[in-house]
Amino acid sequence: MNANPKFTNQLIKETSPYLLQHAHNPVHWVAWSPSIFDDALLQNKPILLSIGYAACHWCHVMERESFEQEEVAEFMNAHFINVKVDREERPDIDHIYMDALQAMTGSGGWPLNIFLLPDGKPFFGGTYFPPSTLPQRASWMDVLNGVQQAYIKQIEKLKDQANQLTQHLLTKNITASLLTNTEIEDPIATLQEVELIGNRILQTADTLWGGFGNAPKFPQTFCLQMLLRNYKFNANESSMVHAVRSIDKMIQGGIYDHLGGGFSRYSTDAQWQAPHFEKMLYDNALFIGLISEAYQITKKESYAYVIQQSIQFIERELSNEEGAFYAALDADSEGVEGKFYTWSYEEIKDLIDPVIFDSFCAYYQITANGNWEHTNILWTTESFDKSVTPEFIKAKNILLNHRTTRIRPALDYKIILSWNNLMIIALCKAYAALGDESYKSKAIQSMQWVETHFSDEAHDYLFHTNTKGIKKSFAFLDDYGSLIQAYIHLQEITGDTTYLHKAKKWMEYIQIHFVDEEGLFFYYTAKYQTDVIVRQKETYDGAQPSGNALVCMSLFYLGQVFDHLPWIQQSDQMMKQMRKMMLQYPSSFSYWAQCFNRMSSDLIELVAVGPHVQQDLKVALSVFQPNKIILFIAEEDSLLPLTIGKKNIDNQYFICLNKSCQPPTPKLANILALI
Repeated sequence: MNANPKFTNQLIKETSPYLLQHAHNPVHWVAWSPSIFDDALLQNKPILLSIGYAACHWCHVMERESFEQEEVAEFMNAHFINVKVDREERPDIDHIYMDALQAMTGSGGWPLNIFLLPDGKPFFGGTYFPPSTLPQRASWMDVLNGVQQAYIKQIEKLKDQANQLTQHLLTKNITASLLTNTEIEDPIATLQEVELIGNRILQTADTLWGGFGNAPKFPQTFCLQMLLRNYKFNANESSMVHAVRSIDKMIQGGIYDHLGGGFSRYSTDAQWQAPHFEKMLYDNALFIGLISEAYQITKKESYAYVIQQSIQFIERELSNEEGAFYAALDADSEGVEGKFYTWSYEEIKDLIDPVIFDSFCAYYQITANGNWEHTNILWTTESFDKSVTPEFIKAKNILLNHRTTRIRPALDYKIILSWNNLMIIALCKAYAALGDESYKSKAIQSMQWVETHFSDEAHDYLFHTNTKGIKKSFAFLDDYGSLIQAYIHLQEITGDTTYLHKAKKWMEYIQIHFVDEEGLFFYYTAKYQTDVIVRQKETYDGAQPSGNALVCMSLFYLGQVFDHLPWIQQSDQMMKQMRKMMLQYPSSFSYWAQCFNRMSSDLIELVAVGPHVQQDLKVALSVFQPNKIILFIAEEDSLLPLTIGKKNIDNQYFICLNKSCQPPTPKLANILALI
């Protein structure tokens, strides 16, 4: 960065790496705040809201092409209030205006550039705009001129458009199922419907390369987890075959970093060869969770290796070494996408043992001309097992060590509450699968960091981000929902029931501050947050589970653990409302489907109380049984009805199915045989 920049705008006061990237643009950018509306009204200017994130390739491109150009900036400064938002720092704003853009254009993406009236209502927008006019795409200056002229000459028309769009955002809070008769006889969910969900997910399966649909391809971890559940509870072989096929093809592909571990966000092709190279914490957390479950079923050593490598990557490159995890690594280095991760044929020839050079290149598809844009991505179509032979591991370590000498992609060092919670859950699942004590220790340490650094003594709420010690933004529904799930998973791997009581505390909190007027679903933002034009209710499961799906899962679980009927009933009612949409479009509601699956089969309560029960906990956790409640604790907890009267005598274990308890047994194997 230039030590003496020509321009500095208000973003220099921010903590977000993405906003700081734009702090020396000639554009007079400001961050989102209530004052932008006052300024727009006072100056009679529309607001240009530009949303992106630090690892976004096309955000960088548009910055170079347009926002760094003085002529462009001069026009923007004269005619607009220019606002920059980091979508990861303010997902609430991103959700609102992305929904508006999709309503206008039928598509979305980042950078998101949308124009607002001084009251914040949107009237026009798009994503990336080039510096010069292209077929089917206006230039950025064309767009700016058009909006500026329309604001002067057609303001009433723009107001009508903005009001219609805002009304659309408000009505979107009513799920389609709420408009229909929702009187559903018990049971709410059946295993036959779980099989229907699995079969509908498989309708878009790529049976050659795994995954779903065509390029670009995302891992869709929730869909694959649902297939594992369909196999577990319905013995559906097709579901298991496709789940394993998909995981195998992804870990063979370039979307997986064969040298350093970890996964890129998505593949630009159908065969998982060429990724979009940004690495996000949440993607890796979710994939570790998926492959940990797959390992519990298959015991494939390749899966154990990938879990280990991916956690090592996160600890090495996304950890603050105190327990917290950073948000992402950029796709670009030195202005070139993927440069840090790709190799020339000659580089590899110079570095690794000539004895294995030919077989290494053949295995990883490395050629003199390159296998992607005149360079090489390490990927394979052969068995993953060959890649973990001693000779190949030695060669890969040589390349990894050499890679550390390159200029690294930029680190987005924001620490995001919900993403850290997802990583804690991933560590718990990895511990359950592999029994590595370091994973449990890391999960406990991470939760201690979260509890310390996302709250303060002056407030009863949590914050969404902590960047270099500065806490910003009220926490959102998915922050609290994922935190509650992280507490539930931590109790299961530790036997520390204080985690359940903390989960209960935060569930009570969101019932007060987030629940809707009907007392059923939950808004994305708390009622005390007032700087958005609408409070949205998110139900769609995207790259991350929706906050409402997370809460529904936890209501059902905690309702059983604490014998609190209103929470069980609320989760039932939420599922009744979502049921029709989920059954019709399970790929879009696949975390909801996992909750549906939990409701569809016998509730398994596995309880052991006594000073020595922890010694068998690893064995109990190693079994893939996503519908269990497990309490292996040292002594009875009077606030947990499941533990009352189940004191361990002579190493006895208790199992209850749908609240009907079996006689205690001294052999854990007898219990595990039942589940």
